[in-house]
Amino acid sequence: MTLMAGCEGFLDKNPTDQLSSSLFWKSKSDFDNALTAIYGTIQNSMYSFGAPNLDVLTDNGYGQHNYWGSREIVQGNINPTSGGYVSNIYSSSYQAIARVNIFLDQLSNYMGTDISPEQIGVYEGEAKFFRAYFYFELYKAYGSVPVVTAPLNLENQHQEKQPESAVLAQITADLNEAIGKLSAVPFSDGAGHVVKSSAEGLLLRVLMYDAYDENGNAKMDVLQDAKSLATSLMGAGYGLADEYVNVFKDGTQEGNKEIIFSIKFLAPDNATSMDQWYGDWFVISPLQNFVDDYECIDGLPYGESPLTDTEQPFNNRDSRLTKTVFKDIVDWGDGNTHTPSNGGPTTFGLKKFLTPSLIPYGYSTRSQQDWVLLRYADVLLMYAELENELSGPNADVYDAINEVRLRSDMPALPAGLSKEEMRERIRHERRIELAFEGLRLYDLKRWRIAEDVLNNVEDGIVGYHYEDKFFHWPIPQSEIDKSNGILEQNPDYQ
Repeated sequence: MTLMAGCEGFLDKNPTDQLSSSLFWKSKSDFDNALTAIYGTIQNSMYSFGAPNLDVLTDNGYGQHNYWGSREIVQGNINPTSGGYVSNIYSSSYQAIARVNIFLDQLSNYMGTDISPEQIGVYEGEAKFFRAYFYFELYKAYGSVPVVTAPLNLENQHQEKQPESAVLAQITADLNEAIGKLSAVPFSDGAGHVVKSSAEGLLLRVLMYDAYDENGNAKMDVLQDAKSLATSLMGAGYGLADEYVNVFKDGTQEGNKEIIFSIKFLAPDNATSMDQWYGDWFVISPLQNFVDDYECIDGLPYGESPLTDTEQPFNNRDSRLTKTVFKDIVDWGDGNTHTPSNGGPTTFGLKKFLTPSLIPYGYSTRSQQDWVLLRYADVLLMYAELENELSGPNADVYDAINEVRLRSDMPALPAGLSKEEMRERIRHERRIELAFEGLRLYDLKRWRIAEDVLNNVEDGIVGYHYEDKFFHWPIPQSEIDKSNGILEQNPDYQ
């Protein structure tokens, strides 16, 4: 791996050599500015408002604009020279990690008296949260990658890969340290900063990703560790928002008790193209099989329920359907509608993250809704999943999943489900509740069912092709080429 220390923005003007120390890193305000730049790394559209596009790599949707090379990935055209996600996750993650390592190095050597030891600890916790986040992105995408925790220079810039276990160990070590140093207040009281529960939520997600072996069998020891985290989060002052859509809409996100960590935006200077992408350009088109997976309001599957209305298929359905998907036009009621400038290949579009007051959506639309990275409903569903694997469908499992369902006026699950039946119900619930939050591929991979699910998609606009080797993508060939023979390609792509 080759990694240079330069980063976008103001840090480029202060390279991390001897000269930069005389110009920067001289006061608390310098560290505050540098920390702001670290937060800025996660605003990258691929990780924030563009994250719904990850679901077009799955059975949930189709991306007609081929953002980040999604079409080639779906079709199985993945190789070391692939661009898009295959190369961009690698480069952007290490750029962010470089920024964190520079920050931590300078902080450890800071001799000023304007930063208290307690504040230094908080700074460290925040920075290590982000380093863990980006190493987790690398871990999910490539498995074995270089582990770099100090600034690189010309002498040590070429780094060899470390085993997957070492990458995972670095992620968990950073998050455990962050948990010990960050504030115990809920995220809503943290002024937009990472708090202890944010780090717990990310670590819980990491553990759940590692909680199944290559055959899809649960690892009980990992799940037991995950249960401790989930239990802590369920007692940390969070709860479900009264309305499902309030988690995603501008004006109802500040102080929202469900949000455990979000990526902040503010128009006009720090805005996104979210409404333009999804409400006007039809960047994402949900597939029919996804729409059909929403139950009717009696809790029975669409097509099996006597409430099924094939003429008006949105009638009598789980309320989350009309809050997640639109058909042909965006309709907020009372004549507040928008007809997208692009056509939708499946006739369905993504409504979940749109802002009603910004209609008409277009080039001038400045969206400022935050991107929610971690929320309490996900914690409840992870808890239901792990407890079902550990103990079977006991009352705690039912309580957790039913709390999510009842918020959207769906009936509680029927009593007497077997462990296997409950497992499928939980997996269904995750697909519906967390739709287009960028987690579907994460779920299919960790459950080791991606090959079976994706190769059986029958309503895709392009043909799906998934192989077991795609659990890990290839290291970008450009990184291999400039490593002087030190960085090795993943085995399935040599």
